[in-house]
Amino acid sequence: MGDMSDVLKQFSAPEIWIQMEYLLRIVIASGLGLIIGSERKNRNKSAGIRTHAIVALGSALIMVVSKYGFKDIPDYDAARVAAQVVSGIGFLGAGVIFIRNNLVSGLTTAAGLWATGGVGLAMGAGMYVVAIAATILIMLVQFIMHKIAYFADVASGGLLRITLVKREGIVQYMEEILMKERLTVVSVKINKTKKDEVKLEFDVVFPPGYQKSLLLSKLVEMDEVLAVSE
Repeated sequence: MGDMSDVLKQFSAPEIWIQMEYLLRIVIASGLGLIIGSERKNRNKSAGIRTHAIVALGSALIMVVSKYGFKDIPDYDAARVAAQVVSGIGFLGAGVIFIRNNLVSGLTTAAGLWATGGVGLAMGAGMYVVAIAATILIMLVQFIMHKIAYFADVASGGLLRITLVKREGIVQYMEEILMKERLTVVSVKINKTKKDEVKLEFDVVFPPGYQKSLLLSKLVEMDEVLAVSE
């Protein structure tokens, strides 16, 4: 009967108001996660509004349970359960990081998810000012990094398919041309189709802010180049 009375006690004042305040923290954390996720969604990232909102909600919920759910246990370490969120959120981050054309993508989104988990933990702990301020800071960093060209431009990978007139040293000559254009040549595939021509497929990394159209125009104007495509 004692256990049942403890349960019923949670539905009467003043305990019910304490529970509602915990719930408010979780709701606010969800809203903060939604705000952070909306920025990612607008940039067509894989982890958007729902993912960030649920991460913040779950983190806040775990923090509330960790901090207030074990009051009946003497000398309980309230940080033990909440601490697992920091490392546990890594499996979500790993899911949005992938490698394409020798370049890593999704790191910013993964870092955002990790930071959103921190916002949820702060909100669950009742640190309203810290959680809201951290959300604003995350949003400012995201917007500033995309608005200023120096921060927004990143290296990108791709393939260059070039058909050349066959002559001695043509492959090395073309590699030198690309290196002069500040491209990093990762690998090259050579296909001989006809006696008088050779097809090259360069796996390259373009420097930040590089205008690929200008390179294609420059290559097409070369006498040795019969065709070029990206």
